[in-house]
Amino acid sequence: MLDIVIEARKASIGHGLDVRRILPFRLRRMVGPFIFMDHAGPVNVAPQALPEMDVLPHPHIGLSTVSYLFGGQVTHRDSTGAQQIIRPGEVNWMTAGSGIAHSERFEDPAALAGGALEMIQTWVALPEKDEEDAPTFNNYKVNQLPIFTDTGVWMRLIAGNAFGLTNSVRTHSPLFYLHVVLKQGARFGLPQEHSERGIYIAKGTIEVAGNRYTAGQMLVFTKSADPVIIAMEDSTLMLLGGEPLGQRFIWWNFVSSRAERIEQAKNDWKEGRILLPPTDNQVFMPLPEDKSKPSAGPPPQALS
Repeated sequence: MLDIVIEARKASIGHGLDVRRILPFRLRRMVGPFIFMDHAGPVNVAPQALPEMDVLPHPHIGLSTVSYLFGGQVTHRDSTGAQQIIRPGEVNWMTAGSGIAHSERFEDPAALAGGALEMIQTWVALPEKDEEDAPTFNNYKVNQLPIFTDTGVWMRLIAGNAFGLTNSVRTHSPLFYLHVVLKQGARFGLPQEHSERGIYIAKGTIEVAGNRYTAGQMLVFTKSADPVIIAMEDSTLMLLGGEPLGQRFIWWNFVSSRAERIEQAKNDWKEGRILLPPTDNQVFMPLPEDKSKPSAGPPPQALS
């Protein structure tokens, strides 16, 4: 029934911006096509400290980054020319394909609106046939993402399909991604139409099969499992999964089905062949000095 429980690990991706890293994990690298998951915040800093948290332009290949906010706001810029402020409840879906660079900056004191910045970012690996597609970026507004409510249950479909819900978010393989809020005592389940399924507890405490699990844990279930999730207090969950894509290599911000493709991406970034965002091209992240080869395990350090 329950395949594994993953404990989030602390990681730092910039001054003042620590995250809880859930995926990849050494014993469970992916859930469906999801290969990376970070939970940043809540972050409370003085407005003048916001620029220190900026994530400078950096490259990706072979994946889609998916950004979703609980609070605050972030300015995204990338090498397609896209510039977009993302706000709570929206989705930024950037597909790197053959190569893209992007930045995430905290430029406006409104980034701390409501007292805290809080963001979930996932990476979705691409099918082999799509790994070298031209890069794209899309922002999806709150009214494009369907919501379902029931007694003690609020749910938004971020992407894919689940529980009979679909939306217009463009994906490349079968998957689901949900933001679920449960009131204390509410019961919930997992969609049955996907073979790999996980629950990340962003806030609160839940009970499954008589065992309690708390914020910062991800529960991954076997295909045949039909768990009943009981909220022991008001809780916020991120449900995700889908169909597996096969082995993927990962190093820094690069993902590929081929280890040699990551070596090429390293050289492309060093030689300037991956373009910087045209409106954010004065500084960038250099390639890490780590000399390790691409592996099917966790990267030396991944960045959003």
